[in-house]
Amino acid sequence: MKSLILDPDLQKRLIRQRRRTGADRFDEVWNGIYVMSPIADNLHQRLASRLTSVVDQVIGDPSAVQVFAGVNVSDRDTYWKRNYRCPDVAVFFPGNPAQDRGTHWLGGPDFAVEVISRYDRSRRKLPFYASVGVRELLLVDRHPWALELYRLKDNALELVGKSVPESSALLSSVVLPVTFRLLPGTPNPQIEVVRNDGTQIWLI
Repeated sequence: MKSLILDPDLQKRLIRQRRRTGADRFDEVWNGIYVMSPIADNLHQRLASRLTSVVDQVIGDPSAVQVFAGVNVSDRDTYWKRNYRCPDVAVFFPGNPAQDRGTHWLGGPDFAVEVISRYDRSRRKLPFYASVGVRELLLVDRHPWALELYRLKDNALELVGKSVPESSALLSSVVLPVTFRLLPGTPNPQIEVVRNDGTQIWLI
């Protein structure tokens, strides 16, 4: 069900309440439209936190590379709250032209992850992520289970590979020194992350 709130006082009260209770953690603003995302379920949050931890281990040097478990990303220097998105994982390498504004990043990360929950709009974020220069995006879909790897080409994020439990196809990142694939599992499939030199394997 979609809702359109035309009463500005009610809108302000609702947003204040969400901020007060922490329910706004995944809320975003899309070109001036406040998007209230559903609160992530436990599995969503577990996947996001484990992927953040694994990426941290892959990087190995947090002083040089910045890894975030959720961060505000905008394309605006001023009035940034009128247009921003919040990826579940974001990785910024040295040399990335994005600027750390304290409250948000002006420009996109080199690598980002979106864990898809029911009723969210993760796939509709791709044009925005392309516009702010995200080099690679990993989508973790759970309905049905699949990993999708997108890469920036000609100012658009293009699908370069998909891994499902039935095939467990390898997805090779060009930003991180790892491959991803989805393995069959119970009660849910597992995400396998392997360092390119084969020295480390993680199951999420």
